[in-house]
Amino acid sequence: MNLVELLAVTAGISLDMFAAVECEGAQLAKINKRHLLCACAAAAFCQAAAIYAGHLGARLLNYYDMRESLSFTARFVSASIFLFMGIRLLLKAFKNEAVQERLSPGMGWGRFWHMAAAMALYTGLAGVALGFLQAGIVKAAVLMAGMSAAAVAVGMYTGYRLGYEQKTKAYAAGGILLVVSGVDVVMRVLG
Repeated sequence: MNLVELLAVTAGISLDMFAAVECEGAQLAKINKRHLLCACAAAAFCQAAAIYAGHLGARLLNYYDMRESLSFTARFVSASIFLFMGIRLLLKAFKNEAVQERLSPGMGWGRFWHMAAAMALYTGLAGVALGFLQAGIVKAAVLMAGMSAAAVAVGMYTGYRLGYEQKTKAYAAGGILLVVSGVDVVMRVLG
């Protein structure tokens, strides 16, 4: 995978996080910069660890099963993961669930950790796909950490300033990026 493809995958995943954090930001009375910095660091660490763990698992599977047929199967699984994640985000954009905005004095850390854990599961899946495609783990983890931290910071301020209306656009953009990544993998398998 080249850098542009890796950027598309990590941006697609990060836009999911952006939308979720935006809803949290829409409920805040004031943004505490220290808490925001901690949230950015926590999200970056969780996402980088998840993508690394998924990548490692896929690489170990490739290492122990070196059959030629695994190459096609691995690419098929990778494309399926990206398509699944993209379609999931597009469906979230289409549903456009309303968020009941309630003023909150501070960020709910329990909700944030729950959200980070849920995002880490999907990021781990993407790590498996990247491992099967033999993408560089260092580039993937660094990009994922940076994009996640940026998504949390920008999402929090976007929600705080504009409300949660931008989440649908973020879900749609993330879904499109992931579907395009899945189609790209399919085209490479067929080509």
